[in-house]
Amino acid sequence: MTAPVRETPRILIAIPVFNEEKSVDRVLGEVARHAALFAGEILVIDDGSTDATPSLLARHPVEVIRHGKNRGYGRAMQDMLEWADFRGYDWVISMDCDEQHEPASLPKFVERICACASDVVSGSRYIDESLPGDPAPEDRRRINALLTRELNERLSLGITDAFCGYKAYRASVCAKLRLDACGYEFPMQFWVQACAAGLRIEELAVRRIYVDMTRTFGSGLDVPDRRLAVYRETMHREIRRCAQRLPVRAMDGLA
Repeated sequence: MTAPVRETPRILIAIPVFNEEKSVDRVLGEVARHAALFAGEILVIDDGSTDATPSLLARHPVEVIRHGKNRGYGRAMQDMLEWADFRGYDWVISMDCDEQHEPASLPKFVERICACASDVVSGSRYIDESLPGDPAPEDRRRINALLTRELNERLSLGITDAFCGYKAYRASVCAKLRLDACGYEFPMQFWVQACAAGLRIEELAVRRIYVDMTRTFGSGLDVPDRRLAVYRETMHREIRRCAQRLPVRAMDGLA
């Protein structure tokens, strides 16, 4: 007997944008070119842009969710997952619009998706240091390393990059997570809930690219110690909420 032919998963590529008029045309053009190879569709979450981004988006054959005001990166990610699940996509790939995520890596994510071995395929800029790439700003690398190590120790995740936004999510399971972190602290909540839900996680090496070293986080997060404290507070709060479904050591040192 011949083996049954596995259908190609239905994949959505989701891109949050906020005032990306300098790069949005180039990024969407490249993403569309690669997406055509696997019939991927594109969703843009415009998080309250006040520049020419909305009018530029109208030139492209993409779906758009528009926030009337800036609601934050995490809120865009929540919308992305809900949209993908509601519209019946099997997977959603998130990527940024600032040219720090290469559209050329999309086929690698699709290859992992088609293997059906995981629920989350997370890009890592640190798992393969032999890849050509830019040096990370010292404070970003330090904070990423500290929190990645703490997540691994508490949750036994075994990841190398807690903050890479280039990811593939199995829509049916990830949309069921109770995600409500609306800012850049979103990954801290996501990792804890993914562990609590027993999701299967793997990493995929992607290039480390820093195009604009002047980009800011806003909301007081440009001060590194403040940013670290906010991210850690989110992680610890979520661990407390999910404690019954996490390893016992996850609560070490937490009241």
